[in-house]
Amino acid sequence: MVPPRLLADEMLGRLARYLRMLGCDTVYARGWSDATIARTARADDRVLITRDRALAAQVEGAVLVHSLELADQLREVAAAVATLPRTVAFVRCTLCNGELRPASGSSERADAAFEPSGTAVFECAACGHRFWEGTHTAAVRRHVAQWVPGAPA
Repeated sequence: MVPPRLLADEMLGRLARYLRMLGCDTVYARGWSDATIARTARADDRVLITRDRALAAQVEGAVLVHSLELADQLREVAAAVATLPRTVAFVRCTLCNGELRPASGSSERADAAFEPSGTAVFECAACGHRFWEGTHTAAVRRHVAQWVPGAPA
């Protein structure tokens, strides 16, 4: 099953990060006008995820999210988008939505000292940010298991 291509509006930044952790190509429309969001969703064949009723009405197939709580937002999207993955995958950068790849060699970054040895490290092809499995990833997996119907426990 191919993960959906999504576009989250400015009110859904945390949700956009979680959708990226699930492997969805999720554009985050921070600072965009409603017209730009609607045009981009249609042109790029993306499912619009929004809390704005008027904006949702402009884009066919848009998902109108009602809740302010992340857990409920994720449940709402999972109910509306049948192809939403149910497991966390290291394929998208949570910061910029770039594609992740296995990191090669050591990093010259200031935070490289925090990278655990013996653990797979992934790097964003677009922004260079590095990721690895850790306590945060375990917490995200627990959240997804609790919040998303059909997610493995």
